[in-house]
Amino acid sequence: MSHQGLIIFDTTLRDGEQSPGASMTKDEKVRIAKMLEKLRVDVIEAGFAIASKGDFESVKAVAEAVKDSTVCSLARAVYADIDRAAEALKGANTSRIHTFIATSPIHMKYKLQMEPADVLAQAIKAVKRARNYTDDVEFSLEDGSRSEFDFMCWITEAAITAGATTINVPDTVGYGEPQEYGAMFKRLMEAVPNSDKAIFSTHCHNDLGLAVANSLSAVMNGVRQVECTINGLGERAGNAALEEIVMAVQTRKDIFPVQTRIVSEHIVSTSRLVSGITGFPVQPNKAIVGANAFAHESGIHQDGILKHRETYEIMRAENVGWNTNKIVLGKHSGRAAVKARFEDLGVTFEDQDQLNAVFIRFKALADKKHEIFDEDLQRLVSEAASKVEDIYALVSLDAYTKTHQKPEAQITFTVKGEQKTATATGSGPVDAAYKAIEQIVASATDLLLYSVNAITKGTESQGEVTVRLERKGQIVNGVGSDTDIVIASVKAYLNALNLLEHSAVRSHPQHGV
Repeated sequence: MSHQGLIIFDTTLRDGEQSPGASMTKDEKVRIAKMLEKLRVDVIEAGFAIASKGDFESVKAVAEAVKDSTVCSLARAVYADIDRAAEALKGANTSRIHTFIATSPIHMKYKLQMEPADVLAQAIKAVKRARNYTDDVEFSLEDGSRSEFDFMCWITEAAITAGATTINVPDTVGYGEPQEYGAMFKRLMEAVPNSDKAIFSTHCHNDLGLAVANSLSAVMNGVRQVECTINGLGERAGNAALEEIVMAVQTRKDIFPVQTRIVSEHIVSTSRLVSGITGFPVQPNKAIVGANAFAHESGIHQDGILKHRETYEIMRAENVGWNTNKIVLGKHSGRAAVKARFEDLGVTFEDQDQLNAVFIRFKALADKKHEIFDEDLQRLVSEAASKVEDIYALVSLDAYTKTHQKPEAQITFTVKGEQKTATATGSGPVDAAYKAIEQIVASATDLLLYSVNAITKGTESQGEVTVRLERKGQIVNGVGSDTDIVIASVKAYLNALNLLEHSAVRSHPQHGV
């Protein structure tokens, strides 16, 4: 079987960021983009340039930082969006403008309040406008899987004639079914006379758990670009997971007529980076990147694996980056060794001060933890890089717990530089510490999520705690790590409170495809 290239379009920085509380800073977006580039993602959708000043600056920063991947910005089918996207992408080696408009009857009638003929005309004008800036223009039929077929054909043909080089027909609301969705692409490409002049793309949401299946069905029916995210991150139930798409294609070369250029050995480290920055933990039984993905507890399975790996493993754990993060550093390691290991992980420092700040954190951790793993290093950088100006900062914590006695915590922390101390009891030391914080802060927040994960293996592993807080519709994810899980919990809670104080509610004009 001859294999064609499959374009991997990653939208972690745009659609992935629309997960509640998953907002990323400019520096965090650049870090993820650099890792995606190392992974050899073909197209990185860096954001929605017109959505906010922060989005614009993030797209601009990613465009200037990334050299090998195409950098893309989303834009509605209006001139202001397209012009803003083009401005943000000026510094890119190769750029793409991704413009979209809704094409389903329900979206045109109730959201756009436009007639189909007007939607068609606006799409043509938008594509032509985008072609003034770049030869690489993607046009998306938002809610494509619920659009009428004849209209889909007309607007697709018109967009290609106007200059669109990629046509994306997304399953925006996760309504698609694999056989039906794949057949739609085959029928569309056969019906549109100039379909050979464009690459067709799929972008699937996971509302029914079918995003990957729908995407792969589209590939089997002629689609040559898949839009996806690391860990399947995305609004509602998420998007198609990049790691699952890539490894399905790689593992079943006998079935899929395509190949990607992804360096799969970087998948796990990219997954960890995205999880750490967004505060969205990866479930243990998640395919490819979950902690249990290559674990075998059943005696029959273990016996089979020992005799012949392929009895119960269809791919090698090492091929996606498991078991490759060896113990690298310890308390006697110097700056040069630490810097070199960070560079191996794709992390560079702007100046000596930045390196020194991370090295101080490294030494503090090495005093607590004998062996430092790559995941620990990624966490150190996340803590240093994502640091907002602290309104609340931990000074000390004294937590007490004993069988048959009420747990108690005394916490001292600064509020705008002024030290405050409070004591409270609770159902456990974490609950007590949080109640003590609230005695002083009175944040009026709801705790939506409290999640604990071990960053590496062993009892001396750092614990990483994610806390999701909501206040008046605004949601943030705070993350904290420490070898002491109670301290990590307090750090995460204070981080979330700091984020609430500093971040404005993001205002996307539309959610996009």
